[in-house]
Amino acid sequence: MRLCADLTENIVALRALVQNSSDFLNKSIHLAGHRCELVFCEGMIGIGTLAELIIEPLREYRDACIQEPEELFLTLGRTDFLAADQKVVLTREEVLQFAMSGFAVLLIDGCEKGLALGVQGFNFRSISEPGNEQNMRGSREGFVEAARINLTMIRRRMKSPHLKFEYMNLGSESKTDVFLVYMTDKVSAKVLAEIKERLGTIRLEAILDSGYVTPFLDKKNASLFSGVGYTERPDTLCGKIMEGRVGILIDGTPFVLVAPYLFSENFQSLDDYAQRPYYVTFIRCLKFLAFTISFLLPGGYVAVVTHHPELLHKELLVKIIEAQQGTPFPLMVEALIIHIIFEIMREAGLRLPKSVGHAVSIVGALVIGDAAVSAGLIGTPMVLIVALTAVSSFVVPNLYEPVTILKFAFILLGGFWGLYGISLGLLALLLNLCSINTFGIPYTSPISPFGKAAFRDVFVRASWPTLQRSRSGIVQDLPGSSVQSDGGHGDA
Repeated sequence: MRLCADLTENIVALRALVQNSSDFLNKSIHLAGHRCELVFCEGMIGIGTLAELIIEPLREYRDACIQEPEELFLTLGRTDFLAADQKVVLTREEVLQFAMSGFAVLLIDGCEKGLALGVQGFNFRSISEPGNEQNMRGSREGFVEAARINLTMIRRRMKSPHLKFEYMNLGSESKTDVFLVYMTDKVSAKVLAEIKERLGTIRLEAILDSGYVTPFLDKKNASLFSGVGYTERPDTLCGKIMEGRVGILIDGTPFVLVAPYLFSENFQSLDDYAQRPYYVTFIRCLKFLAFTISFLLPGGYVAVVTHHPELLHKELLVKIIEAQQGTPFPLMVEALIIHIIFEIMREAGLRLPKSVGHAVSIVGALVIGDAAVSAGLIGTPMVLIVALTAVSSFVVPNLYEPVTILKFAFILLGGFWGLYGISLGLLALLLNLCSINTFGIPYTSPISPFGKAAFRDVFVRASWPTLQRSRSGIVQDLPGSSVQSDGGHGDA
């Protein structure tokens, strides 16, 4: 509802909307003979900033001679020494939204609009090193929960006029600030329009984390894998938007979404571009190997031992048989039990306080594993398989969720149908990966469809001069893309 000319009616209506909440404050002042009210939320503004940028400058207008309220409003709006961040508000809902975002809103009796002045002073976590994306080299700064602080970290790294921040508001009750960040000269207009359209379909009451938004961006994606990534690092996000991607910053979470996101990017990190190419190539191949081991090893072990023992060396087979003779469960059931126990211990270590979480998870795993083997419930080789699988699954943390489900699926396939089931499962997995289309770009590009130039940054990481010459950095110009930019230079 629009603001009216009666100041008292506006204040009464605003207090009714917030049900007279104790943190909603209003301060009466008189300027040039007109009654005014400053509306703000306790704890959301800086008291010192309010006094310095608003209260003190407004004292000059107490004895001024301005007859009309509209004239006073225009005069204050042109005042240079008030807060630099100024917005004109026309409705009561806008007044509340700005007040709850750290603004002080000035209302004048007889004027049907207000002036929102930025004096944010709410507390937030200080900038620190990201907890989930540790790097040997590069910046130690990570995103924080306050979206506008995150904007400054991006702008400090990208001083380009092509860098654009676009504001949105999501959540009918939370009114969460959301910012799209992209390079206007690199982003695909079609991809950007589709992201905005999908965000516009969100009808949630509250947006409390980036995970609330991801399913809407992953529209019609019947897969364990997501075409939307996330990062805690400003430098990583800057690298992504330089490739034509769109970053989605959501107030209240340090995880910034990145779209479109490709499968091969799960195996990349900022360190890859700061270290020597030959070493990065080795590490990336190691990551792909660890990913394969993490979901395929348990099922493959169950399949070979249960259905194809002739594939094993005689001495190895004898040791496995000796270890399994005293166990009461079939190998498939044994594998499921021990992996479920591991997931329980991992979850317990994750949710408990840090001071005891690591101790509980490590000691619990050792004690339970040793006790299970000593009691003859689980064979020793299976404990080794679980340990190797667990370590491998943490090499590529972004894929831990799909890997966990795939691990159990392949254990069942291997236990029931042996290597034939494993082969069918791999075929279904590859078909599913290749079927994912993230905003018009194949999820598995440039592996499939294959692109020679872009492939220099997948398994093998070419040197920077080579990557610069290849000009394959724009995501919409990858092979198979249906959103190629004008004058695109992809190798599709």
